[in-house]
Amino acid sequence: MARAVKAEKLPYGSTDEMRQRVLAVLGVVKVATAAQLRQLVCPGTVDVQTARNACKDLAVLGLAESVGKATRAGKGGRKVREDLWNLTAAGLEAAAAMLDRPAREMGGTARNAAAAGAPHARKVTDVIDAFLQTPPEPTRPPVRRNAPARPARPLPVRPPGLGTIASWSTEVGLPVTGTFAHPGKGSPRADAVVVAPEMGLPVLFVEVDNGTQDPAIVAAKLDRYRAFFRRTTKTTGGREVPMWRLLYQPPQREGHPPVALVFTQQAAREETVLARMKTIRDLSRACWAGRRVFEGYTDYGDTVPVLAITLDRLRTHGPLGPVWWRYGHQPWQTLTDALADTDDEAACRAREEKRRAEDQARQERERREQEEARRRRETTAWPCPTCGRTTYPPDPAWDDSDQPTEPGDDCTVCARAKERERQDAEARAAAEVEAAAARRSPLRRLFG
Repeated sequence: MARAVKAEKLPYGSTDEMRQRVLAVLGVVKVATAAQLRQLVCPGTVDVQTARNACKDLAVLGLAESVGKATRAGKGGRKVREDLWNLTAAGLEAAAAMLDRPAREMGGTARNAAAAGAPHARKVTDVIDAFLQTPPEPTRPPVRRNAPARPARPLPVRPPGLGTIASWSTEVGLPVTGTFAHPGKGSPRADAVVVAPEMGLPVLFVEVDNGTQDPAIVAAKLDRYRAFFRRTTKTTGGREVPMWRLLYQPPQREGHPPVALVFTQQAAREETVLARMKTIRDLSRACWAGRRVFEGYTDYGDTVPVLAITLDRLRTHGPLGPVWWRYGHQPWQTLTDALADTDDEAACRAREEKRRAEDQARQERERREQEEARRRRETTAWPCPTCGRTTYPPDPAWDDSDQPTEPGDDCTVCARAKERERQDAEARAAAEVEAAAARRSPLRRLFG
């Protein structure tokens, strides 16, 4: 265990809160420079010195150490070497208590990786920082005697982030065979995993692609993810469930949990990175493409949603912006839209229910319209002057010349009866005229 040292006696003057923040972050990301730690824990500070002092005081406490250096391009292309910080065994134990995790889940100290420069681990740290988008907090600069007060410094603006550092784990073994503690050969190891159910994301596995591996290798790892997701085990009650559900909540959609594929390489042209994205998409199609059942319904029960994104987009817009390209969807979507299946079983049921509701609404609308038309006709009705039957004004829907045209007219029945009587009377009168004419004719009298 680290020796107890009072805060006021620490040589670099860091605060308890800052040391705790750095300790928690290093417990998750394992390796980071002071500049990375500043972005993760105190992006509102003027420079990296606050984070660096916290690391140095943690080293005094025996909780952190720096055994390696990282190289980055500085101003004018000049190479800059920075100390890499990692936790000691005592530091991991302290971070486990702070993160409320079992010590066995904390992994190793990453000392060897730090000594070698930890290029991949540093990229993973950059990705987690881009996901978190830690909000900058205002700081109070020290007041110097006889110095004029300095104006407030504007804080950098960052987009909304996803989760907290406690939401994250790194280097998580996913046993295709073996156990979580001892995954078997061929089991994938997730670069990072984020659990943020409070934001509608039960679990998201994160793979960091630095552009150094052949696309076929990356596609093969995605297939190993699916092999792990397919693995089942039995609960204490004897029920068979997917093994991953022992640790994570199921998504709100059908299928396996999503995997984010973050492309970190810096290319002169974005088309270069997009070409790599498309190559991996095509090679991994069997993993993420659903099975078309019929028009409008695709089965995603055995698919892994693969969400491609570049680190530049993630840094600029944050994880909640329209930055995701889910293979099989249109780029670029928000995380919510990218994870939604617009043609799965649930969506198909929703469309059917919507159509049914629309039909019911249409029928109800037509019924109300008919009822309103009937009510309007009732208010304009009058009794037939001949028979007393209720009589209505003309209905445009009927092309009937017998319809009454003015209030007070006979009803249709009486009007037709009177018309028949008139026609009969006219016929009888015509017959009588014809008979009378025949009687007056001489030829008729002669040939009778």
